[in-house]
Amino acid sequence: MDFKATDIASFLNGEIVGDGDARVSNVSKIEDGKPGTLAFLANPKYEHYIYETKASVVLVNKSFSPKEDISATLIKVDDAYQAFASLLDLYVQAKASMKQGIEQPCYIAESATRGEDGYVGAFAYIGNNAKIGNNVKIYPQVHVGDNVKIGDDCILYPGAKIYDDCVIGNRCIIHSGAVIGSDGFGFAPQKDGTYKKIHQIGNAVLEDDVEIGANTTIDCGTMESTIIRKGVKLDNLIQIAHNVEVGENTVMAAQTGVSGSAKIGKNCMFGGQVGLGGHITIGDNVTLGAQSGVVSNLKSNQTLLGSPAIEIRTAMRAYVLLKDLPEIRRDVLQLKKTINPDKKN
Repeated sequence: MDFKATDIASFLNGEIVGDGDARVSNVSKIEDGKPGTLAFLANPKYEHYIYETKASVVLVNKSFSPKEDISATLIKVDDAYQAFASLLDLYVQAKASMKQGIEQPCYIAESATRGEDGYVGAFAYIGNNAKIGNNVKIYPQVHVGDNVKIGDDCILYPGAKIYDDCVIGNRCIIHSGAVIGSDGFGFAPQKDGTYKKIHQIGNAVLEDDVEIGANTTIDCGTMESTIIRKGVKLDNLIQIAHNVEVGENTVMAAQTGVSGSAKIGKNCMFGGQVGLGGHITIGDNVTLGAQSGVVSNLKSNQTLLGSPAIEIRTAMRAYVLLKDLPEIRRDVLQLKKTINPDKKN
């Protein structure tokens, strides 16, 4: 795909400085810019790269005023970072639109229904009574189980697995290896020391605009639904257990684990490797730093760190003391010896 600078500027409502006929067919970082690519400058600390970049077109903020000559064509916009994100959206949409039709071999049940402008890749499976919306891209080796409902404009990347009866809203993205609706971890201990499986007969529901990272697992509810609310973004390698509810626009980084029946509020942010205990409630706008461990309810509008997680300023002070503990212990022992020279430690 090839774009002219004037076309890009028109799409972004930007102002061109330089050659409006400059053409780009790819993107690059400003420090690694190559001819025929588009880059952006949003962070002032990278400004020195713009004077030497080989990128053909660079997006800059309207406030940017160059201190030296620049060979690249500039497109001035209100927010270079947001403008670049908008262009990436356009690029991805254009690339996805090339995928159309049904590749063979694949299996689509006779009772399944599909909307318009979709794509089904080779070796994909679509089960009985599945309902697929318009412009849905189902890549090779995706499994869509019986009675699954998928809204419009979704993308299921290679190897994603959607178990029976699950519901996926509009504009959702599910990356490779993700599993939606697998059994929750439910086993009843028996008198003889063995465990009896508790069958999980609920489903998983993803509302609109949800994105699920590669190899992330969302278990079905035991009898009802595990619910991922609108706008949630989950990174790779995350475990969401049965009966969990994740509130709107909450984001989680990789290797986070959420135990069964936890309820998470809106607009929360979890760093990598956060662990949540079961049957707890997390309020809205809660931020948890990486590797935080939470085993009890949390009120809204907090930032915490540590395991167990505590208020971040307290946690930072505690960490400062922690690294000094050997010296503190040595000083305490020395004081005890000075005060009570005849007493053994």
